[in-house]
Amino acid sequence: MTTLNISSLTCEYRVNPIGLDTTLPRFTWQLASDINHTLQSAYQIKVSMDENSFEPSRLVWDSGYVQSEQSVLVVYEGQELLPLKRYFYRVKVWDQSGLSSPWSEIAFWEMGQLSPDDWSAKWITPDATSVDPDAEEAFYLRKTFAARKGIRKAIIYATSLGIYELELNGVRVGDWEFTPGWTSYRHRLQVQTYEVTSLLQHGDNHTIGAVLANGWYKGNLAWKNQRNIFGDVRALLLQLHIEYIDGTSEMTVSDDSWRASLGPVRMSELYHGETYDANLELSGWSLSTYQDDNWYPVTVLDHSKDILVMQENEPTRITQHLKPITVIETPSGETVLDFGQNMVGKVHMRLELPIGTRLHLLHAEVLDQEGNFYIGNLRNAKQTVTYVCKGGEEQYEPHFSFQGFRYVKVVGWPKEITFDAERFTGHVIHTDMAASGTFECSHPLLNKLQQNIVWGQRGNFLDVPTDCPQRDERLGWTGDAQVFIRTAAFNYDVALFFTKWLRDLKVDQHENGGVPFVIPDVLGPNDHSSSAWGDAAVICPWTLYQVYSDKRGLEEQYESMKAWITYMRSQGEKEYLWNTGFHFGDWLGLDAKEGSYIGATPRDLIATCFYAYSTSLFVKAAEVLERSEDVATYSELYERIIEAFTQEFLTPSGRLAAHTQTAHVLPLMFGLVKGSTRDRLAKTLAEYVGEQKNHLTTGFVGTPYLCHVLSENGYHDLAVQLVQQEDYPSWLYSIHKGATTIWEHWDGIKPDGSFWSDDMNSYNHYAYGSIGDWLYRVVAGLDSDDHQPGYKRIHFRPRPDSGLEYAKASLDSSYGKIRSEWKKEADGRVVYELQLPPNTTGLATLRGATLAMSSVNGQAAQSASGVLSAAEMDGELRLELGSGTYIIIC
Repeated sequence: MTTLNISSLTCEYRVNPIGLDTTLPRFTWQLASDINHTLQSAYQIKVSMDENSFEPSRLVWDSGYVQSEQSVLVVYEGQELLPLKRYFYRVKVWDQSGLSSPWSEIAFWEMGQLSPDDWSAKWITPDATSVDPDAEEAFYLRKTFAARKGIRKAIIYATSLGIYELELNGVRVGDWEFTPGWTSYRHRLQVQTYEVTSLLQHGDNHTIGAVLANGWYKGNLAWKNQRNIFGDVRALLLQLHIEYIDGTSEMTVSDDSWRASLGPVRMSELYHGETYDANLELSGWSLSTYQDDNWYPVTVLDHSKDILVMQENEPTRITQHLKPITVIETPSGETVLDFGQNMVGKVHMRLELPIGTRLHLLHAEVLDQEGNFYIGNLRNAKQTVTYVCKGGEEQYEPHFSFQGFRYVKVVGWPKEITFDAERFTGHVIHTDMAASGTFECSHPLLNKLQQNIVWGQRGNFLDVPTDCPQRDERLGWTGDAQVFIRTAAFNYDVALFFTKWLRDLKVDQHENGGVPFVIPDVLGPNDHSSSAWGDAAVICPWTLYQVYSDKRGLEEQYESMKAWITYMRSQGEKEYLWNTGFHFGDWLGLDAKEGSYIGATPRDLIATCFYAYSTSLFVKAAEVLERSEDVATYSELYERIIEAFTQEFLTPSGRLAAHTQTAHVLPLMFGLVKGSTRDRLAKTLAEYVGEQKNHLTTGFVGTPYLCHVLSENGYHDLAVQLVQQEDYPSWLYSIHKGATTIWEHWDGIKPDGSFWSDDMNSYNHYAYGSIGDWLYRVVAGLDSDDHQPGYKRIHFRPRPDSGLEYAKASLDSSYGKIRSEWKKEADGRVVYELQLPPNTTGLATLRGATLAMSSVNGQAAQSASGVLSAAEMDGELRLELGSGTYIIIC
């Protein structure tokens, strides 16, 4: 008997979220069916404020029977939603045959604070006469309150200027790290929501406490050691809502009745580390029995609540624990822990050392040529954790600082006590996005490359997409983000992560439409706008739409996208060329002049290519949003840019005047040349790669597209050779040098073991990991469709001619799991296995296959269940597929 069920209900991409502030939340669900080619034909959603009743009188919305295939991001259309209230929902669907599912399990969401008027709490900070506002120490805040009736539910809403941790009745509240996260604090500050009912069930008197450190708000940022970029006073805003069983409620809020103190965290900075003196611990400070007579008063700070938004992306968490794989005694006599993986996070210690022992942990990514501890590439970042022991058994890990490292040098361990590496554990920290994709093949080094890409993403996706996680930078560089976003969206679900970041880009965008180099913007008014970097304003929203079918996100960013196009249009000496101003160009291109980081490709050529590309994407966005006037205006602009590009950069015979790989990659990738001119540029590009003995010379701008262009223009074999090269410069060279993440430079460690210069040599820099997109979309052949985005329609274009015995990729899409796998058999046949989730369709394009020599699930392709059509065309077998799993032998 055919069955149809619903699973994986989410609201605003989350399972049972609390603390939403969108008044029009969106629902997504997945279908489960035991037959091929299942499509949803209709749905019904019911929303109630009563978990136990979905009777009409209790509903706030009943969508009724809606004829639609939409199962992703369906918008709520019911009664006005109230702040702080919980809503319950369930979904029912019908397939194309009229079969209905049972009602889904009940899910819920809860609204947060919806306006500044919802806040009774005040911003509080220690009195400046008691605690120096500019001190590096973290300060402690506490408040004791009574709750003497049976509690049904208790929720805390909290945020801070600075970063904070909460305790309630002696217990850490939540497991989030570095709250409230990093946003453009001048415009937007996130509020976190914690359900704490279980922490208030015993006793009548309770104590809430908070610890605040500088963090991104007023701590050291960027390479000039700037401080107080967003403000010079740390403060807490907190509101605890308690609902009693008898139906009454009350609040405890941050106000001038709280008390403040300094404590054991003597210094804490994101770049420099943390100093913690356990002898100064305030034992029991968040318990109601603690005496705070010697604590200081607090003062109310006049600071806006208009900037408050509820938490938008997943929290940052500890996601993995790593033990040292070995202890190294370096030639210099240093004791160094090797964790075996370049990671981002902090080290947890379990100690039993004499009172007053001062232990220092220094963090580094690599050892030098002689095998000694190396921190030169950290520049001014100290990455040092200092712990002063109180004696006896004790545990500690830094509270408000993270490090990028593989190696940890331990200084100060008493000589008379045997060193014990088991007392140290690496805690891996990043934004807790759901892992969504996998890639695997028969080449062990390519599998290691994929692992390195993933580790690089984890380490640099700590609330914002940073360039690097270790030196005195760690900034949200726009160029790095836009070249990597498509790869990022295969490895992890980055919908919320990038939506949050793009909102910051929008509010930090200059009045003239220019986009700062980094988001949040901390570089100030001298921060110009560069092509390829500022184009993140267009490329990133469009990519999110392709991957997640998030039309609202496109609408939110639309004016920002348009402003960037307007900015580019205003910059050139000629209207359709961008040939003025500063540009990073093909950053770190290997064809750069001696002493320069900027590759040889003319920067005005790069700028004009991106001008055209972003304009073309904006036209697509305008079409999706039905902005007909903009479609007409910017389509015309796009054609004029192509004409100007042709006149400026192409010779009459159709050759490029610029003789670099990147100069040829960009117009090919962005569709600026057609016909014989396209063929000629592709041939010339292949010749340029051949002149380098099949190696690349591209930098940040050309590298993400190089292999795509070669594969799409008849030179897939050359792309394969490029990716599988093992000597410098190549993706696999660094692996032979011990890399466990992606490097900033192709030769961060040179063949002789020496290093690039200290001033810019990160060993965890994800930009060149953009090759992962090619592995997924070309080698494994798993791709989306612009016209049915979010993988509603799936394109399978696998390439068994990739110098491999097998390759496989999977992706957990909004509709469910997608798989594309192929394997070569000994008899020369290729076995493909493709999986499409219910409510999707797909097109499989199999090169060199024929109908006569192919089977699908053991049957002729034309008659197999779920195959909607089968045809041969241009030397390919093309199969239109409904949902299901297909084993295709060709």
